[in-house]
Amino acid sequence: MAKLKLDLHDIYNKGDKIENELNRIVQEALDKKIELVEIIPGKGSGALKKKVLRFLDQKHIRALYHRVEKDDKNFGRIFVHFKF
Repeated sequence: MAKLKLDLHDIYNKGDKIENELNRIVQEALDKKIELVEIIPGKGSGALKKKVLRFLDQKHIRALYHRVEKDDKNFGRIFVHFKF
């Protein structure tokens, strides 16, 4: 199974870039019919992870994917599952 990966460490403090990258990776997954996207906001304070989860919880974004899984072994990782 193919997987896309988005590491947000380099742009953690650039709000507009974060949203652009999240939109890009979701669209790429849809275009290429990739069922799993791994998003790495990192551990830190948890603020970036919350921002990513808020982004994914928007109604128009939520309609695009099947489910979100927070990695129970690694707090700084989120999986987004798509169903095709």
